[in-house]
Amino acid sequence: MRLFDSTKIPLLGKALDVYSLRQKVMASNISNITVPGYKSQSVSFEEQLAAAEKNSGAVRGAATNPKHLSISAATDIRDVQEKVYDTSEDKPEGYNELASGFNDVDIDYEMAELAKNQIRFRFGSRLLGDTFKGIQKAIRGSV
Repeated sequence: MRLFDSTKIPLLGKALDVYSLRQKVMASNISNITVPGYKSQSVSFEEQLAAAEKNSGAVRGAATNPKHLSISAATDIRDVQEKVYDTSEDKPEGYNELASGFNDVDIDYEMAELAKNQIRFRFGSRLLGDTFKGIQKAIRGSV
């Protein structure tokens, strides 16, 4: 067992990784706004995280023999993977941005999502910093 596995540090670290990936994907969408036929992309993580949280309280069984059946496989946050996907899957049926010779990047949507992502990243990094400050205070005995 790792030292900080029972804290929120792994979750916050993973969240910051996802926010960083989202930033890159949105920057790519914005930079390709004038490229005909470019399909915008997005990052999906919340669904996988919700499934992991659902299993996180599960009882973990210890197998003393390789032939034993596993009782429960509680998901480790480090095992939850984000998914970059083509947002054309989210478009309504009959939507055809390529007929006009352009692409499906909506600059207003991308800029709004970019701002939300920046706020989330700042909040997550502040929480992570506060967690480390609390650990530092505990080590120094000044809690």
